[in-house]
Amino acid sequence: MKNIYFKLIFLFLGLLLSTSCSDYLDKESDTELTLNGVFESKTKTENWLAGCYSRIPDPTWGYTRSLGWEILGDDMTPSERWRQYDWQVIPFVLGDWSVGSQWSPGYWNNLPQRIRECNLLIKNIKPLPEQNLTEDDVRLMIAECRFLKAYYYTLLINTYGPVPFSPDEITPVDYNLSDLQVGQTPYDEIVSWINNELKEVEEILPASYADGRKYGRATSIMCKAVRARMLLFAASPLVNGNQDYAGHVSKEGTPLFNASYDANKWKIAADASKDLIVSAEAAGHKLYVELNTDGGIDPFLSCQNLHLIEASKGNKEVLFARPSVESGEYDRHTAPGGAGGAGGYGVTQSLVDAFFTANGLPITDSQSGYVETGFSGEDGYWTNGATKWNEVKSPGLVTLSGTYNMYCNREPRFYLAVNFDGAWYTDGDNAGKDKGRKLEFFNGRKDNNNTHDAPQNGYLARKRTDPTRNPVLGYFAPRHGILYRLGEAYLNYAEALNESNPGNADILIYINKIRERAGVRTYTTGASDALHIHVDNDQESIRKIIRMERRVELCTEGIRYDDLRRWKLAETVLNGPFYGMNFNGKNAAEFYNRTAYQTRVYKKEFYWFPIYLAEIEKNPNLVQAPFWDK
Repeated sequence: MKNIYFKLIFLFLGLLLSTSCSDYLDKESDTELTLNGVFESKTKTENWLAGCYSRIPDPTWGYTRSLGWEILGDDMTPSERWRQYDWQVIPFVLGDWSVGSQWSPGYWNNLPQRIRECNLLIKNIKPLPEQNLTEDDVRLMIAECRFLKAYYYTLLINTYGPVPFSPDEITPVDYNLSDLQVGQTPYDEIVSWINNELKEVEEILPASYADGRKYGRATSIMCKAVRARMLLFAASPLVNGNQDYAGHVSKEGTPLFNASYDANKWKIAADASKDLIVSAEAAGHKLYVELNTDGGIDPFLSCQNLHLIEASKGNKEVLFARPSVESGEYDRHTAPGGAGGAGGYGVTQSLVDAFFTANGLPITDSQSGYVETGFSGEDGYWTNGATKWNEVKSPGLVTLSGTYNMYCNREPRFYLAVNFDGAWYTDGDNAGKDKGRKLEFFNGRKDNNNTHDAPQNGYLARKRTDPTRNPVLGYFAPRHGILYRLGEAYLNYAEALNESNPGNADILIYINKIRERAGVRTYTTGASDALHIHVDNDQESIRKIIRMERRVELCTEGIRYDDLRRWKLAETVLNGPFYGMNFNGKNAAEFYNRTAYQTRVYKKEFYWFPIYLAEIEKNPNLVQAPFWDK
């Protein structure tokens, strides 16, 4: 629980533009009396810094239940009737989204509070030698706050586009209301400040900490990771030469987006991603890999456990993590009802279709071997090295005889991401004993009780879930939440390089690093063979395989929605019917039919979150996000 110092400092922020000056001054007087006391104590100073970190999103439950990024995209789909439990973005995907819609993360109000909190620490912190708070400690804590300010601004501009921007300002006691009524700063100006700020701060912060208690604290690698992702977004079509925003200007007539395309932004993004990769690998980061007994990569354990194993236990792929997350709630809602879970958090049919077949080809390729209908006549095994992933049933087993063919002969990441009818499901308990059974998603069967706590389109999410969970016993193993990882950096680099320097050999090198770990054939510009797939070495062909790889490798991690936005594809991909198997089907003939379970709506204005109408009414210098006021 936050202590009284936080409450006193920030009580005024929720009332800032809705209370009188005298009310604000009365509260600020109390605030000033306590502020000096905070920074006379090492413990209270550290608690203050902890509060500065508190708005880092939860990338397990937060990205899905609260922020809603993966629901807004086309990877994950919750039970539609969960909206009654305050799943606020479910109406958004159905087109029920307005300038008055509630969204509990509330970045517009909440992130500036944390930015101000960072500024107060920067202004007031001082060494306390008698309490063992040294000059070096102070220097690093200031750098951490500078990182957090820059990071929070990336979240703001990623959500709203241009925002009011005063990165070093602390509202004075004797403020005038007009001083707070400022308009937005152009998007590119904020990007430039964040970029420069993070480049400065990364020279101060260490690449890692020897003290394990500091895991999750800001590092130079985190600075580079945030920069690289932001610059990739800034180079992309949504904000780089988008003519749709040519007339979007401030109240003073200043363009808030640059409508002129700048090809150099892709080079800047590529350079930032390469710098991140080189620095991260020099600091010991690498793709997480587990090996089979024959010394080869086990793609199942590698791709599963990179999301479950923490850095202290050997996972060097993680670049930026939140140590404390609500992973138990994610595990509960993705667990089937027959195992005691809420059982209604699934993945979309389009994600099911996105995974490659076992030979590394998309299901649309005539050479992929994909068969959609009918049922397998025998158990299916992964033959490229025995895996311990499913050894409770049989080593290497991925599908049982009688499995719908759509789910057979697929790549490892498919089986790690999707729980489908007939899949072998392992229930763990807190004693570490395993049992298993087939999932039963037909209506009225064990895992479909015909309510909202059942797989609405015939699928549940498996990726990032803990195989030892046991909802009946209330056991959910705690773990960290990954915000940035090296695998994403490889794909970011490949994309930016293909846009800025097509034909560069690094592009396929870094895509292939991801595919090799995943156990699928790598790409080559030469002839296809048992280990390689031919791809034409032109920009459009490479762009296509990069986007396919991102869809599969990064699915359900909070990234897909931003990809669709920045590529300007959301209006196409997120509009219309979404499909799955037939929830009401009581037998195979009824269940195994592509059925539209939901019709989604995505309008041009939805690329950015709107500014609440109440904020617009309080501040005449704000302009609404593009197209929301039409």
